[in-house]
Amino acid sequence: MPKTAVYPGSFDPVTNGHLDIINRGLTVFDHLIVAILHNPAKKTLFTVKERCDLLEASLKGTPNVTVDTFSGLLVDYAVQKDINVILRGMRATSDFEYEFQLALMNRRLNKDIQSVFLMTGLSWIFTSSSIIKEAAKFGGNITGMVPPVVEKTLKEKFKQLETSK
Repeated sequence: MPKTAVYPGSFDPVTNGHLDIINRGLTVFDHLIVAILHNPAKKTLFTVKERCDLLEASLKGTPNVTVDTFSGLLVDYAVQKDINVILRGMRATSDFEYEFQLALMNRRLNKDIQSVFLMTGLSWIFTSSSIIKEAAKFGGNITGMVPPVVEKTLKEKFKQLETSK
């Protein structure tokens, strides 16, 4: 029976570190659902639709990956999709405490759902969506940290925000 995992996140925007986890996750799982969290309380640069579009464009040609969205509890989404594995990436020890807390809470909410962690590739250990957005906002060179479509879209988004002031 094929094994599917859900890889959740805000992906605001998707980075090459995220793609690294997705590609390596596909060596462990037959199929991944990359699930974008829709949390109205969280301020994001890109809309959920824009994040979906960027992920789909970045994953073009990558087999066995579905991009989806969810709101509410991740464990409820996993049950709805008949998935019992959550895939998470960790960059450094600073991620461990937060990810450990999430995994324990998810386990408490649904003991049948397991969390699996992949350490990020060394190239991406200091890469985060927040840091990349900050660099892009001030014209920093983010080439190689995000897919080309994301780099282009970030530049356009910040230019649009600047002209609308």
